[in-house]
Amino acid sequence: MVSATSCFPVKGGKEADKTSHEYYIVTKVVDGDTFVIDDGSKKGARVRLIGVDAPESRKTGRKEIGYYGKEAKEFMTEYILNKRVRLEYDVNKYDQYMRILAYAYMEDGTFINEYLVASGYAMVMTFPPNVKYSELFLKRQQEARVKNRGLWGKTVENKIEF
Repeated sequence: MVSATSCFPVKGGKEADKTSHEYYIVTKVVDGDTFVIDDGSKKGARVRLIGVDAPESRKTGRKEIGYYGKEAKEFMTEYILNKRVRLEYDVNKYDQYMRILAYAYMEDGTFINEYLVASGYAMVMTFPPNVKYSELFLKRQQEARVKNRGLWGKTVENKIEF
């Protein structure tokens, strides 16, 4: 497992007009790319990270557990659970399931979406119009593949099912 503070600390790119200056406590990690924040409501708000897709960590409906899904969830749980994050939005703030779509940052400035891809815990997956950091994510994914980080280090011919 790669430590969040070792190897390559990743700091976020340009600050956007749609950046929240508020920090939220992460109360639950659903999987490697989705978590719940305390927004003052009873249930909290579910946040889906933009531009990345971590393998499924649990079987849901017709989706099977994905390769490296448990590791991605474990990493996210260790890294962000009960910690404060700041959110940045792109064009669309919500998805069809009413999850908040966001780029997330730790208090030290670490760009979580980018770090997941750079560490090999997630792959790039963008949906226009939310493509602000897609080039950055693709660059980090290529670096992760070349260096066999995370899910790229254990695949056979890079065959991964999500």
